[in-house]
Amino acid sequence: MNPNVEDATLPPTALLAALWQLRRFIGPHRRGLYIGISAFGIARLFEAMVPVLTAVCINRMAEGNFDLAQPVMGIIGAVLMRYFVVSFARFNVRRVALKVSFDLRQAFFHTLQQQGAEFFAQFSIGDMMTRAVADISLIQRLISMGTILLIILVYATVVGFGFMLYYSPWLTLLLLPPMPLVFAYAQYSAKAMGIASEQVQDRLSDIGTHTQENLSGIRTIQAMVQENNEIRRFAATNQAYADVFYEQGRVNSAMGSWMPSLAAICSLTILGYGGNQVLEGTLAIGDFVAFFMFVNMVVQPFRVAGFIINLFQRAGVASRRLFEVFDRPAEITDKPMEAAPVEIVGALRIEALRYRYPGAGSDAIDNLSMVVAAGETVAIMGRVGSGKTTLLKQIVRLIDPLENSVFVDDRPVADYPLAQLRTQVALVPQDPFLFAEPLKSNITYDDPARSLEKIWAAATSADLKATISDFPDQLDTLIGERGVTLSGGQKQRATLARGLIRNAPILILDDCFSAVDTETEEHILGELKRLRAKQTTLLVSHRVSTARHADRIYVIDAGRIIESGRHEELLANQGYYAELERVQREGGEEDDLERLRVSS
Repeated sequence: MNPNVEDATLPPTALLAALWQLRRFIGPHRRGLYIGISAFGIARLFEAMVPVLTAVCINRMAEGNFDLAQPVMGIIGAVLMRYFVVSFARFNVRRVALKVSFDLRQAFFHTLQQQGAEFFAQFSIGDMMTRAVADISLIQRLISMGTILLIILVYATVVGFGFMLYYSPWLTLLLLPPMPLVFAYAQYSAKAMGIASEQVQDRLSDIGTHTQENLSGIRTIQAMVQENNEIRRFAATNQAYADVFYEQGRVNSAMGSWMPSLAAICSLTILGYGGNQVLEGTLAIGDFVAFFMFVNMVVQPFRVAGFIINLFQRAGVASRRLFEVFDRPAEITDKPMEAAPVEIVGALRIEALRYRYPGAGSDAIDNLSMVVAAGETVAIMGRVGSGKTTLLKQIVRLIDPLENSVFVDDRPVADYPLAQLRTQVALVPQDPFLFAEPLKSNITYDDPARSLEKIWAAATSADLKATISDFPDQLDTLIGERGVTLSGGQKQRATLARGLIRNAPILILDDCFSAVDTETEEHILGELKRLRAKQTTLLVSHRVSTARHADRIYVIDAGRIIESGRHEELLANQGYYAELERVQREGGEEDDLERLRVSS
């Protein structure tokens, strides 16, 4: 979800409010910013010395005095000092910009780690990438460049007008009438630039989302010969971005044209009235030249006023988009009780658990209760969408369950620190996600310091040892993004090895055998029985061949338990489980069972 475009039409106070939120990130580095701001003020004073000393030189020559050594040396010294002071000031301000952008990226990434399924259903990955990269870059650019330009504008105006009043108060007053016009136009342009900037950032997020989705699904696109359709779709997304970017450029170009025109009017006024004062002898020629140089000092920053407005508007939009994420509370709050035990034994208890996804018309889990003793192996079966994965996610609090509905060792899961709960209750998800790292790094993801002996033991138990041995680089084999170089079964076994190596008191396997053959499955189940004889294991599967090894089997349908018992007991009941066993034994497909609606 992106901010509404209409929000960009708010008055300038909205822009200031968006930028004001950055103070908590700028605050720790304010010393460097203050030093830079002060140095720019000193630099403006050195810059002001050049017109003053130039006026001295011209006035002396007009009087026939050519003793110019001191003012000329003063001009050279002022120019050199201004150079060193400005360099020092720019370095400090830009270092602050770099540190602020670093802190923003760290905070943004940290915030994303705390979000859950609801957040990522609302915000696309491509949009988050755009905010993390492009939006933060706009804020960095504002601090490193926009702040400098704004400081120069303010200091140049204060110093310039001060010296202009000193040289000719009446000539200075002639410049005041156009100022309301400049202010009104700047306010109008800021509003137009705000709308354009908002649209540019939104369309840029669309490009990021489209690209990310396309590359993630590239094999499906190629397999279905949809490359040309995707190219056309991307062209439409790209054109939408280009259109709003053109509009932003049009607004910016208009500001870039009008501001210099207003500055030229001021210059013509000075030349006309000031030149007349010189001819009448009421204003020394050197003072007139100095006055005109100070006019340029004041006017020059206004020539880039459009660019400054552009920077502030885009950074304001970026700040609002970032804080839309920062201000979102964590979906899972880590508030453990101090009395929570350090070690988990492995008993599970679920009492009257209910859960409904936001926007859904019915409960995914409906008054479900079950008990799993420590050291027990339990299988959970059911149709696709029956609530199995939703149940498992609540045990490890990837989804927060209702209070006092899910217990581990007779304590609500909310009493445990999240890190402890998710370390000692290990979930191997049904999506076998692997990182674009060596196979060894994927298996030891939570603890890279594990010994080779433990890595090979886990790989052997997951029936992955022979596969790894066939690779030229064995454990050091790079497996590509999301494990693209591995088959579906190899990816499942790699993620299973990653779960087994943790040796957690409770191991939850969410349909981890769907892509392996029955022989491999038997080997893995035998290893699970050997390794986890005294530890708790939950097996989610669609296969009876997997479930029959469990101490107890729960069959779930529409979020409710409709059958439970041992393999032989469920066969004798002649219910869903027995029918599923018959279909699979005869070589049928599980999907054929959709016609069955077995009630509890």
